[in-house]
Amino acid sequence: MSVRLFDRQEVFRLVEQDMAQLVEVLPSEPYEQAHLPGALRIGLRELDTRARDWLDPGRPVVVYCADALCDLSPRAAARLRQLGFRQVYDYAPGKADWLAAGLPREGRAADTAFAGDVADHTAPLCTVDQPLDDAVDMLDETGHRFAAVVDAEQVVVGLLDREDAEAGGGGAVGDALRPGPATVRADAPLGPLLARMVRSGTEAVPVTDPEGRLIGLLERERLEQAVVRPHTTAG
Repeated sequence: MSVRLFDRQEVFRLVEQDMAQLVEVLPSEPYEQAHLPGALRIGLRELDTRARDWLDPGRPVVVYCADALCDLSPRAAARLRQLGFRQVYDYAPGKADWLAAGLPREGRAADTAFAGDVADHTAPLCTVDQPLDDAVDMLDETGHRFAAVVDAEQVVVGLLDREDAEAGGGGAVGDALRPGPATVRADAPLGPLLARMVRSGTEAVPVTDPEGRLIGLLERERLEQAVVRPHTTAG
């Protein structure tokens, strides 16, 4: 039976160290649009004719498809085992999980910027028990209006506006934070995101991975500049 991988960092380690062969089993169009670095595309119906020619049966193989609801990768993993591949792994959360976390990508979309690419990765962070006066000083020093409020694992629990912090009159960040802010994943397209922020009057949005951990903070002014002057990334 193939092993199901749910930890994208483990997949990333295998990719970085060239320890496994990556195979996307989606149709050609989504593969050409974006795929994991170095991944081959072998469709489910093509495995029987191409797997032995394109893949080394002595090396681990990691297969993936769209997301955790897509069954192409577990079916591909099962078939590869039947074809004689012994070290087969199914990256169960799939490409959606990888892109949502802002990890490197290849394909036509590799040079298109998304929310994770233009977010401020050096934005101020604070915790709920931090004194408000310290948070205000930090915002002043960095020239930011907003700070992300996170826990010890970098999970976003709130957003702190400088005006709210200053009006708090002392106390802790937890007394003045805005709880439950809307967040977006790293692969959110810029244009639609800006439109939503304008409609809702949102000034800043944390960009988080699927576990809620902060990737960066995206203020609307920064997003507007990125949309007006298209930003590209090498992935």
